[in-house]
Amino acid sequence: MADIRDLHLRVPSIQKDWRAFLASHGLSGFPDNEVAAVDSVIGLYDGGRLVGTGATAGNILKFIAVDEGDTPGAYFNQVVSELQNRLMAAGHTHMMVFTKPQYEASFHYVGFTTLAKTAVGVLLEAGMPTITQYLRGLPDAAAAAGQHLAAIVMNANPFTRGHRYLVEKAAAENDAVDVFVVSTDRSLFTSAERLQLVQTGLADLQNVRVFPGGDYMVSYATFPAYFLHAGDDVIRYQTTIDARLFRDWVAPTLHITKRYVGEEPRSHTTAIYNTVLAAELPPAVQLVVVPRLTAAGTVVTATQVRQAIADQDLASVRAFLPPTTWSFIQSHEAALLQRIEKGQTIRGN
Repeated sequence: MADIRDLHLRVPSIQKDWRAFLASHGLSGFPDNEVAAVDSVIGLYDGGRLVGTGATAGNILKFIAVDEGDTPGAYFNQVVSELQNRLMAAGHTHMMVFTKPQYEASFHYVGFTTLAKTAVGVLLEAGMPTITQYLRGLPDAAAAAGQHLAAIVMNANPFTRGHRYLVEKAAAENDAVDVFVVSTDRSLFTSAERLQLVQTGLADLQNVRVFPGGDYMVSYATFPAYFLHAGDDVIRYQTTIDARLFRDWVAPTLHITKRYVGEEPRSHTTAIYNTVLAAELPPAVQLVVVPRLTAAGTVVTATQVRQAIADQDLASVRAFLPPTTWSFIQSHEAALLQRIEKGQTIRGN
C-alpha cells in the first residue's frame, strides 16, 4: 500500500517536484499566494514515487491529483480519505472541493454532491450543513414566495455610503432585499465586524434582511481569486462557478428574481465578475447594474477608506461613511492600524 507523507513546500526542491506533478495532471497557473494559503499538503508515495497529492485550506480540499495505479480509484480514495480525516479532526463537519471535472464522478462515490461546474472546474460539497440546509435555515427563508425579491452580495470592507446607496435603490424597487455579507476572513475588517457594520448601517430599512454569505457567495471556496491576485482566465472560471451557484441554488430557494451590483470602474476583478454575472444570471435572475455614488466629485469606494485609515487621515473620507461606520472606525482605529502594521493588506476589494 502507498504511504502518505506531509509535503513541506517551503523546501524549493519539494515544491518544484509537487508543481511538476500537478502540471502533469493539468493543474497549473495558480498564483503563489494561493499555495501559501493552504494549511497542509500531502503526498502519496508508492515505492518512493509520488503518485498522488492533495491539500486543505480551511474546510476546502484543494490541489488534488492522482495517478491511475494498478487498482482504479485506490490512490484517489487514499488521498481524499486522508484529507477528510484531517478536516474532521480539525472540527470541520462541512467540506468543499474545487477540482477538475475528471474527478467529479470519483467524488460522488465518496459522498460529495456537485454544486456548480464549468468545462474546466467543478465545485462539490459533503457533510453538514449542506447548501439547502444553510439556505432554508435563514430566518423567514420561505416567506418571500410571490414577492419581488432582490439580492445584493457585498464584502463591505468597510460598509460605506456607496453600499447604503445600492441597498436603498434595491429596497425602493422591490418588496424585499436580502443582503449577503462575504464571510471569508481575508479583509482588513473581520467578517464579524463587516456583518455588524452592514446590519447597523441598514437597520432602519424595514424590507431589508442581512445574512452572512457563508461558504456559498464570494467565498474562498467559490471564488478564491477575489481574495488573491490571479490571472483573468482564473478569475473568469471562478466567477462562473460562483454565478452558477447563485443562479441554480440560492436564487430559486430564496425566490430571488433580481441581483443588484454596483458599476465597477476601478476593481479589475469585480469588473470581470459583473460581466460574468450578466452572462450567467439571466433570464432566471435579472442583473441590475447601478452607477456608483459620488461624494465631492469622487466615486465612493471602500478602498479609499482603507487607505485613509493607513494614512491616519480619516477626516478625508468622512463624507464616504454612514455614521455607524464612522463611529466604529474611530473607536477601533488603533486596532485597524495594528492589523495593517502586521501585514494585513488594504488593497483588493
